Amino acid sequence: MSAEAKPFYQDQRPASRPVWLEAFVGMDWLALRASPVYYGWGVKKGDRSATIVIPGFMGTDLYLRELHYWLKRIGYSSYLSGIGRNADCLDLLVDRLIGTVEKAHKESGRKVHLIGHSLGGILARSVAALEPQMVSSVITLGSPFRGIRSHPIVLQAAEIVRARIKNDQQRGGRPDCFTGFCTCEAVGSLQRPFPDSIEQTAIYTKQDGIVDWRVCINEDPRTDFEVIGTHTGLVFNAYVYQLIASRLAKANRLA
Repeated sequence: MSAEAKPFYQDQRPASRPVWLEAFVGMDWLALRASPVYYGWGVKKGDRSATIVIPGFMGTDLYLRELHYWLKRIGYSSYLSGIGRNADCLDLLVDRLIGTVEKAHKESGRKVHLIGHSLGGILARSVAALEPQMVSSVITLGSPFRGIRSHPIVLQAAEIVRARIKNDQQRGGRPDCFTGFCTCEAVGSLQRPFPDSIEQTAIYTKQDGIVDWRVCINEDPRTDFEVIGTHTGLVFNAYVYQLIASRLAKANRLA
């Protein structure tokens, strides 16, 4: 049974993070290619259940293809999120992701696993809260699901996206989009206790140069896992891949 997550804080604060460390993301990628884990050696194999990988803020499915194809290699039916660029109204992004979840659920005939990087993990947890009957587990990679605590550069980018959404009258022009104050259903779902029926895993790094790692955890050793590496490199991290395989296998055993 998963531990109850702390609520999503209704605020937004800049975090003093060592953003320069993100320059070492290439080392994460190289280390992954040199690891036996990348080739599926010594990892727990999948059972053909469905997984969906979800990109972080400003990202698309393109940079998750490494993880996507690795999941296929170790025995999962992996899907890309299909949400487009993760820089839009969270309700709209969640609706798109639910569409992919419905497709994976129907095609596999089973509950699906969601794996979200950064903001993608927030979308995954929102979908899990809204549609728990279709979700088996959620794995977050450096996802600030307890509040907005990001480097000022990220907050500036969010401000640009927020201004664009605000000017789009067809979307309601929510002035607080991309903050903890937003009244959208996606943010509201994060305020509720995480469903006990869904296995959760929070993977984080204290070397994170983008978000404050303290808002990326449940403070529960059963669900929180620290790795060494960059924020961006969590999707290219051999230790993360090993954890993903192990946690997916556990979720399948408990299903």
